[in-house]
Amino acid sequence: MNASILSALAVLIGAIVGGLTSLVASLLTQRSQVRAQELAQDKHRRQELYKEFLEEASKLFIDAFHHETADLAALVGLYAKVSRMRVLSSARIVKSAEKIVQIILDTYAAPNKTFSELREMVKSGSIHSFDPLRDFSEACRIELGTLRSE
Repeated sequence: MNASILSALAVLIGAIVGGLTSLVASLLTQRSQVRAQELAQDKHRRQELYKEFLEEASKLFIDAFHHETADLAALVGLYAKVSRMRVLSSARIVKSAEKIVQIILDTYAAPNKTFSELREMVKSGSIHSFDPLRDFSEACRIELGTLRSE
């Protein structure tokens, strides 16, 4: 074989290997970027769901202290959020959310509290020791902390 042909062949093979290496590196980079974007979107979706659930649950919990009849539309909305959590979240999150809904239903069934009784509960600290949203929010913080968005 002629040295010039060998030299040209080596250059051609080098170019092909270099091009393939660049292509593979580009594909891997793009894949990791897409994955990071998906994780960030998943985390944001969960944050929004948890925020909405906490807002609705806290309103219903306070409402349950002074009403015997529940706002059924709001309760259905709360159940819908729990169902969405069953798809997106860990079992601990779902269990905590279901516990909150049960506490809200039990509070509606209990005798109504006057504003004075609620104020006394706050003053005595008994309402702070009974925080139905605490376990849920701590579970959410832990779960969202484990989701990495690189």
